[in-house]
Amino acid sequence: MENKEFFAALADLVKEKGISEEVFLETLKNALTSAYKKQYEGGAEVFVELDPEKGTIRFKAVRRVVAEVVDRDKEISVEDAQEIDPSYKEGDEIVRSFVPTKDFGRIAAQTAKQVILQKLHELERDSTFSAFSDKEGELMEGTIRKTDEKNVYVELSEKKIEGVMLPQDQTPNEKYFAGDKLKVFVRRVKNSGKNSQILVSRAAPGLVRKLFEEQVPEVKQGLVEIKAVSREAGHRTKMAICSLDERVDAVGACVGNRGSRVNAVVEELGGEKIDIILWSENPLEFIAKALSPATVISVTETGERTAIAVVPDDKLSLAIGRDGQNARLAARLTGWKIDVKSASAAEKLNLLVTEEEYEEEYAESEESSESTEE
Repeated sequence: MENKEFFAALADLVKEKGISEEVFLETLKNALTSAYKKQYEGGAEVFVELDPEKGTIRFKAVRRVVAEVVDRDKEISVEDAQEIDPSYKEGDEIVRSFVPTKDFGRIAAQTAKQVILQKLHELERDSTFSAFSDKEGELMEGTIRKTDEKNVYVELSEKKIEGVMLPQDQTPNEKYFAGDKLKVFVRRVKNSGKNSQILVSRAAPGLVRKLFEEQVPEVKQGLVEIKAVSREAGHRTKMAICSLDERVDAVGACVGNRGSRVNAVVEELGGEKIDIILWSENPLEFIAKALSPATVISVTETGERTAIAVVPDDKLSLAIGRDGQNARLAARLTGWKIDVKSASAAEKLNLLVTEEEYEEEYAESEESSESTEE
């Protein structure tokens, strides 16, 4: 069966897609075998030999030599086999070449083309996903292709590969429409055949981290380090930073001239509030700063990564935040369980430090914290 044009066309396609000839030939063999089995269900066992140089496709049928024949298409008796060649014995296989009918040749070509194109598409997709494996944890720009009842589908990069934004990765205060351009955080790249997916997010803390890397040269250069980020997407983020160069003001670098840098991030996040907090090696001091914008009188360790933070009575609601948000974000940022108490409640428990002690230990930490909320 000769089909040089068929081979040439598919070889060009393989070359264009950058797939190896070995993979291509194996795919073609499987496609033709599948097409034959589909056309002649229950027929002989068949395999295919290909010769790309000659442009030929040869079909071969296999029959097993058995003592008692059950399936004549797949088996041959010992007696009949020995009439072909006396050396045949039970358990041997007899292979013969054959030329498919013209009708099958047409079906084979159609089926093979469909299967091969599907395989090439899968290989191209796998190649693209492999190229994206190093994009995990990165910031990318994309265009919304479509939305459904749950998910948002974002077209990424010039290769037009699709990222999926699941409900938990969407920000509650944002609306998503086809054609909109947006920046997304590549949360995970799953390369597992037909179930391959690139999961992107607008709600991940990593998005905030990457936006500041983009806006603040000192962060990208490694002069300022983002130590931790806690976030409730669409509402508020707390970000702890420190300077790795004593000449660089970490908070000032992230805020920017007249707030230009932090405001650019806030705008990208649709108005989400951002507290920029100076990190401290002292966990109790760090907790005090993390509860910004509230004033903290004292922080006392009460157990394994647990502490009580005392605030003025009139700052209790600010320290806790609406629905406990401020205290919750501070706990996530520091990794400590924080119990916030008012000064009057703390006094009854003998937890309140003197004003002089507070000024000595915590006044400096209060000044070094910045917030986008007054």
